[in-house]
Amino acid sequence: MASSRKLLPVPRLWNETIEAHRRDVREAILDSTAALVAEHGLRSVTMSQIAEKTGIGRATLYKYFPDVEAILFAWHERQITSHLGHLVHVRDQSGDAGDRLAAVLEAYAVISRESQGRHDPALIALLHQDQHVVRAQRQLFDLVRDLLAEGGAAGVLRDDVSPDELATYCLHALSAAGGLPSEEAVHRLVMVILSGLRPAS
Repeated sequence: MASSRKLLPVPRLWNETIEAHRRDVREAILDSTAALVAEHGLRSVTMSQIAEKTGIGRATLYKYFPDVEAILFAWHERQITSHLGHLVHVRDQSGDAGDRLAAVLEAYAVISRESQGRHDPALIALLHQDQHVVRAQRQLFDLVRDLLAEGGAAGVLRDDVSPDELATYCLHALSAAGGLPSEEAVHRLVMVILSGLRPAS
């Protein structure tokens, strides 16, 4: 005989608690994987090691990610999203477009320097195959280009060269930040770049 009891909906708080737990487990997986790769190298890390370091079973791990590469792509996307969020926050501070562009370029140069040399070449080659890297590079380019266009229109940055060309110049020049020995050197590089962006006399 079928039960006549009415099924009650799952409380919203319970659903939110489950989602929060899943987010926490996912973050822990990403952190554990990054730590293992940094310690042992890309090719030496297994799903079993990741599960053990995270404190979960292998079956649980496979519910989140199919393999090590998928975890690393997710970790890298989290890093990129965090960096872009930081640059947007820097852009949104007070000051004219020239000041905000200088702050964004400096922040990006510091990120580039800190990221360089942390990871082995095999890991870098793997991560840069993923499509989210292309999207992030486009977002970064757009952010810098828009500040250049705004500064050119306001007369605080040069407007005799297109913002697209100037953005390309800035980002290519900033790629040198990865090999610089100190933050002071990074600051000097940014100052050199900005000197080329001043309005033509």
